[in-house]
Amino acid sequence: MKTYKTVAGLQKRLGMERQQGRTIGFVPTMGALHQGHMSLIGLAEAENDVTVASVFVNPTQFNDKSDLDKYPRTLKQDSAFLKTHGCDYLFAPTTEQIYPRGESESIDLDISTLTQHMEGPNRPGHFEGVVQVVHRLLSIVEPDKLYMGQKDFQQFSIIAHMLKTLKMKTMLRVCPIIRETDGLAMSSRNVRLKPDIRARSRILYESLMKTKATLEKKSPQALEKAALKSLTIKDFKPEYFKIVDGYTLVPVKDVSQHSYVVACTAVWAGNVRLIDNMILKS
Repeated sequence: MKTYKTVAGLQKRLGMERQQGRTIGFVPTMGALHQGHMSLIGLAEAENDVTVASVFVNPTQFNDKSDLDKYPRTLKQDSAFLKTHGCDYLFAPTTEQIYPRGESESIDLDISTLTQHMEGPNRPGHFEGVVQVVHRLLSIVEPDKLYMGQKDFQQFSIIAHMLKTLKMKTMLRVCPIIRETDGLAMSSRNVRLKPDIRARSRILYESLMKTKATLEKKSPQALEKAALKSLTIKDFKPEYFKIVDGYTLVPVKDVSQHSYVVACTAVWAGNVRLIDNMILKS
């Protein structure tokens, strides 16, 4: 595996790959990699000739500077992990490489209808930052396919909207959530959980499973209320539990009127914010 820290170096190499007719799969990450990321790498490898991963902690998507400061940075371990799993190229740029002075950082894209609920109100400016960095990374890598995880359901929905609206050539591939043995969704943030809180964090998965099991028996509003109550335990503070349309991300009032329904939640587990979701109907 070859590591590049500059845009020019990576683009030169990928240009050579394209000249040889090779397809490129791209996995953008913020590092602190785990098996969930490796599932993306594995699919990218299976579907493309060349696999590129990026490790970049994007400052523009953090509305809380303390969260940015605490985000784990483990580039050496990440590099070794990617190499072991067969990644071809690692792009590990500085902030200056991604956002060079004098270059416009804003993207002319209306995402307001997709950010009215869930993460949007709780993390002002977050998705604008996500759109900004993913657009920039795609302009650098120019991949045939982009690989993202289902865990960030609202995020990949917004990126899908960006690709379609801006008529970008890259195809989006979404990979299922990879979970720990107790059901907790794998996340870079999990390493920050205190042991006793980590042991009880399976409550997120259990709440989602119970919601799915009783989907046809209660109204979405009653299911949301019950889930919020079950998530409100010692050291845990839910921000939201929403049952939404999987396409529009608008809250569902009558499940029978929707073909694609998803439950999404965000919970503070101690001082660590966890998100998860589950497809209830498709």
